[in-house]
Amino acid sequence: MQLVERHVINQKHKYYLQIDDLCFLSKNLYNVANYQMRQEFIHNSIILNYHQVQKLLQGQVDYKALPAKVSQQVLMILDKNWKSFWESLKAFHSEPEKFFGRPKLPKYKHKLEGRNILVYTIQAISKTALVKRGVVKLSQTNIELKTAVPYEQLAQVRVVPKLNHYVVEVVYNTEIQAEGLDESRVAGLDLGVTNLATITSNIKGFSPFIVNGKPLKAINQFFNKKKSELQSISRKERQKESRSLARNATLRLMIIYIKLVDS
Repeated sequence: MQLVERHVINQKHKYYLQIDDLCFLSKNLYNVANYQMRQEFIHNSIILNYHQVQKLLQGQVDYKALPAKVSQQVLMILDKNWKSFWESLKAFHSEPEKFFGRPKLPKYKHKLEGRNILVYTIQAISKTALVKRGVVKLSQTNIELKTAVPYEQLAQVRVVPKLNHYVVEVVYNTEIQAEGLDESRVAGLDLGVTNLATITSNIKGFSPFIVNGKPLKAINQFFNKKKSELQSISRKERQKESRSLARNATLRLMIIYIKLVDS
C-alpha cells in the first residue's frame, strides 16, 4: 500500500516563494494545454489525448519552464480531467434525467491567483541526495526536505496548493504489517450524514450505538459558507481570513468532540 509523509510549507518557510512560483508555472502550462483541448473540441468535436497535447507543447516555453517529467504529469492530470468530462457527457446523453445540466468543459485556472499541483516522479528526485543525506531534492530546484522515506520505497512527491500554504506530500510504498488480529471479532460500521456512524459488533455484550452527525454537518455548512465568501475577495485578504476560519473550525470541532465523549 501507499502512505504519505506530509510537509507543510507556510508563508514564512524559506521555500514558500519558490514553490509558489513553480505552482504558478504549473498553472500556466495547465491553462495553455487546456486552451488547445477546448479549441479542438469546440471547433472540431475532437478530444486530444495526452500524447497529442504533449507533442504540441513540448517545444513551447510553458512546457520547458518545468522539468520535462513534471510537465508531463501536469498534462496527464489535465488528460484525466478531460476523460472524466467525456464519460460524464456520454452518461448525460444516455440518462439526462440524472443530471442538473449538461457537463461543462474543464475550466481554466485563474490567470493571476490560480495555482496547480506539481508531481515529481522518482525520475525527478535526486537519488544521491536521498540516499546519502536523507533529503528529498526536487529536480532543477534548491528545495530540499528531510525525510524518513528510503529511496527504494519512494513513489513520487506531490506539491499541493492550499488556501494560504502548500503541502509537500512524499508518497511511498510499504508492506502491510500483520498485527495478529483476532479475525473472529468483527465490527460493523455504517457511515451516513445525519447519523455519522452506526456501529455494532459480534462481541458478546457489545451494545450497538449511533454517532450523531448533525453537529459536524453544521460545521461543514458553516465552512462552505465562509469558503464561498473568501472566493470573492483578493488572495492576500483571503489568506488572512482563512487563518481565522481555521481557528473557528478547530474550536468547533473540539466542542463537538467533547460532546461526543460526554455522550
